[in-house]
Amino acid sequence: MIKIAVCGANGKMGQEVVNAVNGAEDMTLAARIDIKDGEFATIKDAKDSVEIDVLIDFTQPKSIYENALYCLNNNINIVIGTTGLTDEQIDELKNLSEAAKTGCLIAPNFSTGAVLMMKFAQMASKYFNNAEIIELHHNQKKDAPSGTAVKTALMMSKENPDFTSGNCPEAETIEGARGAASYNNIHIHSVRMPGYIASQEVIFGASGQILTIRHDSMNRECYMDGVLRAVRHVYENKDFIYGLENIL
Repeated sequence: MIKIAVCGANGKMGQEVVNAVNGAEDMTLAARIDIKDGEFATIKDAKDSVEIDVLIDFTQPKSIYENALYCLNNNINIVIGTTGLTDEQIDELKNLSEAAKTGCLIAPNFSTGAVLMMKFAQMASKYFNNAEIIELHHNQKKDAPSGTAVKTALMMSKENPDFTSGNCPEAETIEGARGAASYNNIHIHSVRMPGYIASQEVIFGASGQILTIRHDSMNRECYMDGVLRAVRHVYENKDFIYGLENIL
C-alpha cells in the first residue's frame, strides 16, 4: 500500500483528494495535514509521527516551494497541484529531485480534458501566428494567471516564435487591458468570478478564420484520476515530471 499524506487536507481540493485516496485500493491515508484543524499542522509534524511515501500538496502559492524543498530533502515523493511556482523554482526542484532520486510531479492541471486542451493548443500553434489565452476561475483563486495558462503558453511557444504577427503598434489607455504578455507574446487574460471552477480557452486567429479550443471543469472530482496516476508514477519511478501529459 502506498502511504499518502495530503497537505491542505481541509481545503476544497484537499477534501476531494482525501476521498479519492480513501477510495483507492492500493493507497492508504497516512496523514491529513492542514494549519487549520488538521490531524497534523506541518509536514514535519506528520513525518515525525507516521511513514509517508507520497505527499500530495494542494495548499497556497506562498507555501508550496518550501513544502516541496522539505519533501525532497527528506526523501518524501511529492505530487504538486498548487500553482504559483516560478520557472526558476521549478528548475531548482527539478535539480533537487534528480539529485535526491526522489519523485516530484508538478501538474498545473490534473484533468485529462484540460491536458488534451493544452496538447491541442500546442498542435494548432504550428499553423497560426496569432493566439491569446483566456482563463476563468472562481474568485478564491489567489494566483494569476493560472498555472494551466502558463503551462499552455509555454507548450505553445515551442512551436512558434511570435503570436502577435501583423499586429499594429498598441497603446493601452487603461493599463492591463491587453492582459499579460507571456512566452513569445502570447497574451493571457485572467477572469476571477463566483460560479466558475476552472475554465480556459485558447483563441487562434488567421485571415478569415478563428479557432477556439476550450475546456471547462464542472467539479473538482474530475481531477482525481490524474492525481492518483501522478501518485503511482512518482512512487514507482522517483523522477521529476512537469505536466501530467508526460505520463498519460
